[in-house]
Amino acid sequence: MPPARDSLLIVTPHSSGQVPADVLRDMLGDAALDTPTRTAFLRRLFLDGDPYTDLIYALPGARHVNAAWSRFVVDLNRDRDDRVDNGVIKLVDFTRTPLYPDGFTLSEEAREARLRLLWDAFDRQVTAELPGAQLLVVGHCMGTHGPALGHDTGTPRPAICLMPGEDDAPTFPYEHWPALQAACEAAFADVIAASPYERVTIGEPWQSDTLSLNHFRRSGVPAFGIEVNAGLYLGDGGEPVDAAIRALNAGFARFADAALALLT
Repeated sequence: MPPARDSLLIVTPHSSGQVPADVLRDMLGDAALDTPTRTAFLRRLFLDGDPYTDLIYALPGARHVNAAWSRFVVDLNRDRDDRVDNGVIKLVDFTRTPLYPDGFTLSEEAREARLRLLWDAFDRQVTAELPGAQLLVVGHCMGTHGPALGHDTGTPRPAICLMPGEDDAPTFPYEHWPALQAACEAAFADVIAASPYERVTIGEPWQSDTLSLNHFRRSGVPAFGIEVNAGLYLGDGGEPVDAAIRALNAGFARFADAALALLT
């Protein structure tokens, strides 16, 4: 018998492309009221997030917490006090294109209000779902190559990256890492074989994600992040490939059950 899925919490912090109206006005000014401009901008933010990851990682019987707002409003996978250009409140996108007009300044009061309303609320949601959980999985997607704003700019990326922490600070038991990687390779084998992307990696290009690390430290619940290559399921224009999303979702179901089994 596989472990009960209600002991699994799945979090997708970047799946939304929504922007609150007040933030959208800060970003676009009066152009926010122009439907073509607004629609194109919101589509760009959605595709620059982790599009459709709420569907890829949706698992019947599991617990889920999905972001309500775009990562470009508040990045829920960053520390609350992270003030770098790719921090919790971003002023540029991953191509380093400004998100706000020239001269825009976010006041400390507005920054704190945004964090209080959005970051704090999401943190409370995740914390509330963790009691009784045996495993936390944080689901992401990644671009096919490292972006301009990143540590691996231009580097081709693997099919899937697992992020169970650093060797000396694991968030998922270190002795199970080889089995976790093998389970992922088996679960997604058909998807990877049908694509130009290769390899399931551990720690490449990232070793850990902030949500896994912080909630593991606070709760003790084993956790890891997973990144799937967006090229596995998005067309050249960013359109979703339904058959690929279905295959990834089925692969994730197999993988999640195997990951839970490692902890029992």
